Amino acid sequence: MRWVTLLLFALLVAIQYPLWFGKGGWLRVSELNRQVDLEKESNAQLKSRNSALEAEVSDLKTGHEAIEERARSDLGMIKQNEVFFQVLEGETRGLAGGTGPKP
Repeated sequence: MRWVTLLLFALLVAIQYPLWFGKGGWLRVSELNRQVDLEKESNAQLKSRNSALEAEVSDLKTGHEAIEERARSDLGMIKQNEVFFQVLEGETRGLAGGTGPKP
């Protein structure tokens, strides 16, 4: 009787092994589900980025304000009869009684 119990237990373990550790086992399925969730998150971020780029392309094709903004910020262009002021950050030296360092 004891041998029959051991034999049945061994058969039970042999049947359960592929369920847990095999190619389509629970551990593999949970790992694949985790990878799918990571890919879904990555895809959502990429879709958001693509939507922003698509809106920018559409705006550049149809609107002149976007083209003007791009020319001003990226290329440093200004309009005709427009005055350009550049503010430099850092050490400032006053001319008449300023707060600059004394010689």
